[in-house]
Amino acid sequence: MSDILNNDQNYVWHPFTHLKYANLPIELVKGEGAFFIDADGNKLLDSISSWWVNLHGHCHPYISEKVSEQLFQLEHAIFSSFTHAPAVNLAKRLIGHLPKNQSKIFYSDNGSTSVEVALKMALQYWHNKGESKKKFIAFENAYHGDTFGGMSVGARNVFNNAFDNLLFDVIHIPIPTNENIDQIKETLQLWFTNHNDIAGFIFEPLVQGAAGMVMYDAKHLDELISLCNKNNIITIADEVMTGFGRTGKFFANDYLIHKADIICLSKGLTGGYMPMGVTSCSQFNYDSCVSDDKTKTFFHGHSYTANPTSCSAALASLDLMERDETWNQISLISDLHLQFLEKHKEHPQIIDIRCIGTILALELKTSEHTHYLNNVSENIAKFFLNHNIIVRPLGNILYFIPPYCITQKELENVYHVTELFLNSRN
Repeated sequence: MSDILNNDQNYVWHPFTHLKYANLPIELVKGEGAFFIDADGNKLLDSISSWWVNLHGHCHPYISEKVSEQLFQLEHAIFSSFTHAPAVNLAKRLIGHLPKNQSKIFYSDNGSTSVEVALKMALQYWHNKGESKKKFIAFENAYHGDTFGGMSVGARNVFNNAFDNLLFDVIHIPIPTNENIDQIKETLQLWFTNHNDIAGFIFEPLVQGAAGMVMYDAKHLDELISLCNKNNIITIADEVMTGFGRTGKFFANDYLIHKADIICLSKGLTGGYMPMGVTSCSQFNYDSCVSDDKTKTFFHGHSYTANPTSCSAALASLDLMERDETWNQISLISDLHLQFLEKHKEHPQIIDIRCIGTILALELKTSEHTHYLNNVSENIAKFFLNHNIIVRPLGNILYFIPPYCITQKELENVYHVTELFLNSRN
């Protein structure tokens, strides 16, 4: 065992890891495009963009150059009472891509905190208006991060069982479908009519990531947002995973007629280079905190709020997102995913196969029901790793969300190995 692995075992606690049964981690020494290179010199294709963050692949020369330049200019600065060009320029450019109802950008440091900020914005809006509205609506099986607010609006499951009695109450509703949309709307309208305590509705637009890449129709979400608008309910879109081209459009909100009042961003925001979260909001949210009464201030912040180096990485990633080549790649990945879906949608080892944009998910048949702790997960990961491909299944949900720099040949190899895996289970 190398010194790195030995010291890892002695001193490091890895996230989302079954500590008793975990294999030794793989020591990575370099990133290059869609690949990692491990300590033994193996090239491993990162088919999941390292938890969905590396939009443009690893060690992209353009982003690396811009980050390096920033490090010699201004690496960090307090953001209360001070400002700097990277944060201002990034906020302006993000607002230019976000829906027209978005007005202000609030910086934080990851996806969970971007959600936490959004929940606090909604709650403080009603507090500053002198109205006691503290309850949220969220979807069943939702995942909105690991902070206490994020866990509360998420599903009650293995992620937060240990903290269940500390989470605040939330109204959880099913994902809308053709069959249940009318019933959901009727139930919500009754609640809106008979109660006056709903602060907001939070949702992952079009795709529930950690739930197993569960996908649903934009038109049904539109109906729910429209109903919330009519009843003066603040809407929050958690685009931490779906932002920056993942669904085939810049943001999943771009599929909607009715836009969310507050939008949460992270993951792909900096192209995978730096931790950063963003919460954008409509002007009315911001205005509620503009008052002669200092107690109406939004008292939230982070030591690394609007870190200039992170902002520079995000600006460089945005530069790449605004290039035609990137969108050509997004279209290529989307088209290849659809072709794979059509070819394998009747495969006997697949319960369901679904895709949107650059996200492809296969729900595999097993002796267990579909859930995060399904034991097939480890076997899937091992099979692909033996073929030098990194996957991280959500139980029996095998999914791919590759970096945009992946080539057609590399992606077709992923499909080939997937076919080998499916056929090995016959």
